[in-house]
Amino acid sequence: MNAAALVASPVNDVSLFRLYLLRAMYLLIIVGLGTVIWPGIVHHEKPWGLMQGVVNCMLAAFSLLSLLGLRYPLQMLPVLLWELLWKSIWLLVVALPLWSSGQMDAATWSTTTDCLVVLIVPFVIPWRYVFAHYLQKPGARWRTVAPAAQALSVQGRA
Repeated sequence: MNAAALVASPVNDVSLFRLYLLRAMYLLIIVGLGTVIWPGIVHHEKPWGLMQGVVNCMLAAFSLLSLLGLRYPLQMLPVLLWELLWKSIWLLVVALPLWSSGQMDAATWSTTTDCLVVLIVPFVIPWRYVFAHYLQKPGARWRTVAPAAQALSVQGRA
């Protein structure tokens, strides 16, 4: 099956309802980070430590990319996938071992609670679309096509 047929196949159509679910997820991110992160970005009075600055700036960028997700919900799916992956990894590698050994402190509990919001994301992501467009569809070429090969390709389509 060629790439054009794969993209056009009915199995990869995303329902309007699912598009609205994606938009709702992006809006939740925008509102949540808009109330928590952006006031500190705009009005911070003292310098942040290295990691606090990195985290705040990455979350601010994430909220700005989520704005694009309102208009282009499918094109911005990699942003939601990144969110799902990093939070899942953190929960499994950091929070779970601390919790199972009884060593969770207040700061880790707070971050864990914040990260558990990611449990919503798998229910919003159109997984058939992700599979078709990110795993089955051929990727972009890695090198320039030689002129002779390009001419043969054009002749083959004619």
